[in-house]
Amino acid sequence: MTDSPWGPARIALTAFFAVDGFLFASWVVRIPDIRSQVSASHSALGLALLCLSIGAVLTMPVIGRLCLRYGSRPVTVGSLALLSLAVLLPAHAHSVTALGGVLLLFGAGYGGANVAMNSAAVDLVAQLRRPVMPSFHAGYSFGGLVGTGVSGLLAGPLSTAWALALSAALGMAVTVGAGVVLLRSPAAAAVAPSHTGRTAEPSGTARPDAGSTRPRTRLLVLLLGLTALCTAYGEGAIADWATLHLTDDVQASSVVAATGYGAYAFAMAGGRVGGTWLSIRLGQTRLMLFGGLTAAVGMLVAALAPVVPVAICGFVLVGLGLANLFPLAIARAGAAGGPQGVAFASSLGYGGMLIGPVVIGFLADAAGLPLALTTVTLAATVAALLPLSVGRRVTDDR
Repeated sequence: MTDSPWGPARIALTAFFAVDGFLFASWVVRIPDIRSQVSASHSALGLALLCLSIGAVLTMPVIGRLCLRYGSRPVTVGSLALLSLAVLLPAHAHSVTALGGVLLLFGAGYGGANVAMNSAAVDLVAQLRRPVMPSFHAGYSFGGLVGTGVSGLLAGPLSTAWALALSAALGMAVTVGAGVVLLRSPAAAAVAPSHTGRTAEPSGTARPDAGSTRPRTRLLVLLLGLTALCTAYGEGAIADWATLHLTDDVQASSVVAATGYGAYAFAMAGGRVGGTWLSIRLGQTRLMLFGGLTAAVGMLVAALAPVVPVAICGFVLVGLGLANLFPLAIARAGAAGGPQGVAFASSLGYGGMLIGPVVIGFLADAAGLPLALTTVTLAATVAALLPLSVGRRVTDDR
């Protein structure tokens, strides 16, 4: 039986995406304070942030198997509970080593939540027979926007420890409430790997192709995973370094820097709200191409702008451009490969976050943070072009 377009399961799953974004943004806004707390250089902070990505990437394949065995919905609830508890810990780290240790746990919760949520979303997309994956990721972006705004407002009156404690409490409350709804809703049929080399059409069905082979499906998932990698490199760079770039290089106050990240998050949320409509009108390949090129231009503007307003405008372009690249890549990988396709593409995607902090950190120490951030332009360009290769191998979802 098919859920209504905004049935309880879809609303609850959107709430999980939103609280995931809220918790991550609550951490991101506090990075400058925690950097001072542990007395880290750019490169040392990059190595600590690397641990977050390591925790995520190591967890993702395990979560993919757990989703196959126990179902994506229970694993989603457990992963978000872990993430809600882990967001407390960075405020209590007083050395780079300790920060790296707690970020491993934070990354495990974050990576697990993203694989489980996306696997559950792929199942619902197939059940609803509409390409609504961007709407779930819009929830993530709006959650990030709210998290940025709340954390920015609390930057003065509350310490980092208290601010993150409040974020953790909210995260647990949403996890419990949305978890009850999600687990009680009729389960969507799990998407099995198609092995056809074709992703699902907007109706949510895949058409068999007798000439297609299992290796072709693996190639498709690999290309989509590389697209996610390049996109996540850009998203991770903005999350980890945007506030520092605005405060250190463009001389913005901490409140204005938080506003800059909020503008990026708002632009990304807006782009994802329109993602379903755009993917139907333009086709997914074309939308991903235009998005990647827009992000590439925006990152050049944000990295090299000498004044705050222009830099923030650049971040807005990056948000609009990157908005639908990752969700569409993961959705297509899930349609082709099921939960393990989601896990593989997500692992590659968050590999972008794995290498991003290290590359940006060491380049920032060697040549300055603005130049280091221009590597996002290169990554976004590659992310724009890879879907063209995917489009030659699969039916474009139009």
